[in-house]
Amino acid sequence: MSEAKAFLRADGFVAVARFFVEAVGTVGVAFLEEAGRIVTLLYQTLRWSVRPPFDLRNVLRQCEAIGVNSMPVILITAVFTGMVLAYQSYTGFKRFNAESLVGTVVALSMTRELGPVLTALVLAGRAGAAMAAELGTMKVTEQIDALLTLATNPVKYLIAPRFLATVVMLPALTVVADLLGIIGGYFVGVNVLDANPTVYIRRTTEYLKVDDIVNGLIKAAVFGGIIAIVSCDRGFYAEGGAEGVGKATMSAVVLSMMLILISNYFLNTILF
Repeated sequence: MSEAKAFLRADGFVAVARFFVEAVGTVGVAFLEEAGRIVTLLYQTLRWSVRPPFDLRNVLRQCEAIGVNSMPVILITAVFTGMVLAYQSYTGFKRFNAESLVGTVVALSMTRELGPVLTALVLAGRAGAAMAAELGTMKVTEQIDALLTLATNPVKYLIAPRFLATVVMLPALTVVADLLGIIGGYFVGVNVLDANPTVYIRRTTEYLKVDDIVNGLIKAAVFGGIIAIVSCDRGFYAEGGAEGVGKATMSAVVLSMMLILISNYFLNTILF
């Protein structure tokens, strides 16, 4: 009887271990397949982006849809981020009699971190979702298959212009976000918290270096590439009708934001 119980326990342990190994293997294989698909799409996009003919009109159209139309939400996000950052920095530095450093903290935080990261997250939620939904709709309605029958490469016609536009426009939006955030911090620091405007400006320009701005823009360009590739990948391979398009759009936004935050750490270790 005891031998039977021991056998059953051993058999149950083997079953649990087998289930665990199979689950890990399934997730691992799915992750590797997805990563390989994204890398392959990135390679194809880069290759077709530099091969003629160049459809400049399509790229400019995507620049307008991705960049210009995102200006209102970027403006609101940047201004109020700078204002909140200035207020919180002032109340914290006041405990150490270091209120004069508020301008420095706002400028460095916006150019090095908050400007590119928040702009990328906002753009992932707005433009990334739009790209995934648009390409996903084209996929499930067989419009992409129609392009293939017309001897039109869908990567060059659909993905490359969106990739180029996002890589170009995200740094441009980051410049606007940096400037508006610094202006918002100046408004709160000088007009609300009664900081000395001369000291505020001098501290801002004294410690803010060109490298801080340039490295922030490099991060923004990388984030733009992540948003474009992930969103286009999700839409390009969507399936399952309207429900599949919705899942692809949600997945594009979530995965883009996760990769932005993860890559932000590694870019910081390299650039700063």
